[in-house]
Amino acid sequence: MSVATYTVSGMTCGHCVSSVTEEVGEVPGVTGVEVDLATGRVDVTSDGPVDDGAVRAAIKEAGYQVA
Repeated sequence: MSVATYTVSGMTCGHCVSSVTEEVGEVPGVTGVEVDLATGRVDVTSDGPVDDGAVRAAIKEAGYQVA
């Protein structure tokens, strides 16, 4: 299992957390997403390598930016 951490800016509420969790959770290989709204920290858990670009694109698709 591996964990990649991203810092996401622009999240302000529970809906933001849900959007990021849903979009990133759809990236192939991702097994878990944990979002800390207060810090903007997003931990992405996977069983193997995950395409960093796909995770970043998913965050952007949700409407937020990787800091």
